[in-house]
Amino acid sequence: MTYQQLWHRIAKVYGDNEAQAIARLIYEVRYGLTLSDLLMGRDSGVPQDELEQIALRLERQEPVQYVLGQADFCGRTFVVNEHVLIPRPETAELCQWIIATDATHILDIGTGSGCIAITLAAEMPEAEVTAWDISEEALKVAEENAKRTHIHVSFEQVDVLHLPSDISHLTSAFDLIVSNPPYICNKERETMEANVLEHEPHTALFVPDDDPLLFYRAIAEYGQTALKDDGWLYFEMNPLYAEALREMLSKMSYHDITLNNDQYGKQRMIRAQK
Repeated sequence: MTYQQLWHRIAKVYGDNEAQAIARLIYEVRYGLTLSDLLMGRDSGVPQDELEQIALRLERQEPVQYVLGQADFCGRTFVVNEHVLIPRPETAELCQWIIATDATHILDIGTGSGCIAITLAAEMPEAEVTAWDISEEALKVAEENAKRTHIHVSFEQVDVLHLPSDISHLTSAFDLIVSNPPYICNKERETMEANVLEHEPHTALFVPDDDPLLFYRAIAEYGQTALKDDGWLYFEMNPLYAEALREMLSKMSYHDITLNNDQYGKQRMIRAQK
């Protein structure tokens, strides 16, 4: 199977332009072949059995990042698999918003691949960064990413909805808490792309229809004691519940609440001060 044959084959699923981009990425990342190499016919030496398995996974709409086992984020390459969400551009925008602060003690809740925590620790070298996740498998991925990037982050297995007493009683421990928690309601499933719905971890995606702010509320309640005076909450959020989240934070006595749009003009981020 050549590059041309691969992209024509998966074009039935992705369309021509996306199929070509995916095929180029496969050849570049997995086999070290540039577009010039492909145009010169240097793809003939690619292992065919492996390429067939890759094609089958792509035809099942498995995200190319999982197929390759990696994803780029904020100038670094992160290991990803089915246990963690694929890092996305809007999350990178959230990181850039935080990097502009002078926070020195940061907590990332629901770290997944560790992309937020590791990026902040790398770009804010004076900061001590702690990262939580409920998933043991996700934490293995995050720890591997920290090791590969030579960045120190303190990873802990913690369920923010059921905090152990030694953590729930912490006071004034952090000057910034950040989270990209589950925020998609189950009723939104029918509008989602199959490559997300069928392959990315549902525990990191979905919340009950009757409580879309479940994780935000738990984190904000924890922030009332765990944040230092004038400390900050930073969230990625579902644009559908931006106003409801702003109102909830205000009722919890957070102030200087700011909503921020992503590159597509959607209200995707929010911050609030204790």
